[in-house]
Amino acid sequence: MTLYGQQVRAKATPQTEQAHPDQVANSAGGFSFRVDKWTQLDRFLVLGAEGGTYYIAEKKLVRDNAKNVLACIAEDGVRTVARIVEISDAGRAPKNDPAIFALALCASDKNPATRAMALAVLPKVCRIGTHLFHFVADVTGQRNWSRALRTAVSRWYLERPVDKLAMQLVKYQQRDGWSHRDVLRLAHPMVKPLGGEQTSETYRREAALRWATGGIESVVSNHNAKRFANGEVPAHYKDLTSHLPAIIGAFEAIHAPGVDVKNAIKIITEHRLPHECVPNEMKNDPKVWEALLPHMGLTAIIRNVGKMTDVGLLKPMSEASRIVATKLADSSELFAARVHPLSVLFAMKTYQSGHGLKGKLSWTPVREVVDGLDEAFYASFQHVEPTGKRQMLCLDVSGSMGSSLAGTSLSCREGSAAMAMVAARTEKTWMCMGFSNRFVHLDISPKQRLDDVVRRISGLPFESTDCSLPMEYAIQEKFEIDAFSVYTDSETYAGRRHPHQALEDYRRKSGIPAKLVVVGMESNEFTIANPNDAGMLDVVGFDAAAPGVIADFIAGREVQK
Repeated sequence: MTLYGQQVRAKATPQTEQAHPDQVANSAGGFSFRVDKWTQLDRFLVLGAEGGTYYIAEKKLVRDNAKNVLACIAEDGVRTVARIVEISDAGRAPKNDPAIFALALCASDKNPATRAMALAVLPKVCRIGTHLFHFVADVTGQRNWSRALRTAVSRWYLERPVDKLAMQLVKYQQRDGWSHRDVLRLAHPMVKPLGGEQTSETYRREAALRWATGGIESVVSNHNAKRFANGEVPAHYKDLTSHLPAIIGAFEAIHAPGVDVKNAIKIITEHRLPHECVPNEMKNDPKVWEALLPHMGLTAIIRNVGKMTDVGLLKPMSEASRIVATKLADSSELFAARVHPLSVLFAMKTYQSGHGLKGKLSWTPVREVVDGLDEAFYASFQHVEPTGKRQMLCLDVSGSMGSSLAGTSLSCREGSAAMAMVAARTEKTWMCMGFSNRFVHLDISPKQRLDDVVRRISGLPFESTDCSLPMEYAIQEKFEIDAFSVYTDSETYAGRRHPHQALEDYRRKSGIPAKLVVVGMESNEFTIANPNDAGMLDVVGFDAAAPGVIADFIAGREVQK
């Protein structure tokens, strides 16, 4: 090759130079493809923008994603709302906050159709009281309260069964500076029928909302006489104490002065009180947690295994440890509770450490619980059908992958290892490699426990990033690979040629129409996958549905790209 030909080559362009007109400079100084706005929307809804990335500060990442959400709304607001609902309702994201924020932007849009749809789906995205408080805080920062907004928020309180509403009122009382009292006074929902024929449901809902607004005193006194005919409150409507939902009565009873642990346990057992309703001073007694455990949801169990171990309820070979491990392994309950794999992984890392991230809580990890969390991680993914293809799982272990994942203390490097293990447990023919600016063999086995694998991958040396290395290595070693799955933040810049060029070269030299799957572990706008190549697929990282999407694409089963 001539001197001139060496400087300008279509098949090998340094990653610090543009190799395709669609490429843009990434945050690390290299060139990558820019994902389209809808792919970036998915990344934001699943991964959020908390904690920032290695190269991008958190504030900039939040601003960039907010601008992108607004761009999606401007192009097709109805489509944006539908996507928010789809991802949130399926439990695909570890946190619902990005979906709630995006919905608040939609509910504040100038387009009436977008606003109306966003407000109509409010209960689907904001499923619990905490979600509602987040939405109210976000939407209040974007717009004034209109009749339509009041109606939508009122529906949240009026359309769910009274017993489920009562549970929301006692379990989630305040967040983000908002309480049910604040929200109800803005929305002022009208419980109907009023002044006409009354039903038990009417009385019970009215009693619950009065309690949320003004406490037990408001249940026996209604000052809003204008709501009734002639401005007079019917005698039978002045005291609704007998109609107060049982769960609210139990909340009042356990918080009454002089209630001891014995009586508290009786109240917890009889009314299946959640742990959020139990006074904090009682939560240091293992008998209280023993009473809570039989009806405790999986999310609550995962969040409180450390506390239950600390107080002495969870011990080696104890009945409580067996119950916890059995519940954690129940895939149907995991899906019903929308437990996200990242929540399990984070809980496992915290539990294994033997101490909480804040406070003085500490414990000695119990093997049965660790095993249960390990099983829960794999069970929390949707069923993945094996591809039968030869795969190379490629984990970016460069410095930028040390940034936090979805606002947790977990790193993208740890998350990528966990994601790869799902494929390793599913497939028969695969190899796993780590790379930065050089290749590292990862001696891991699908039979290993997840925490062992994460510990192994976290101790690797890391330098700059060259995402072309998997294909380069396969060419050099003459490996027969059907699909390369690269787990990265796409901040690649160190290689002598771009990843898409290396893949094209591998295809030519091997004669195999190899595919490339790029699993983005950050909510930035970059990808190494060429969007014009049908053999390349962009996937949002740590998504409960991601392994199935990847497997379908590699196997040639129908998949929406």
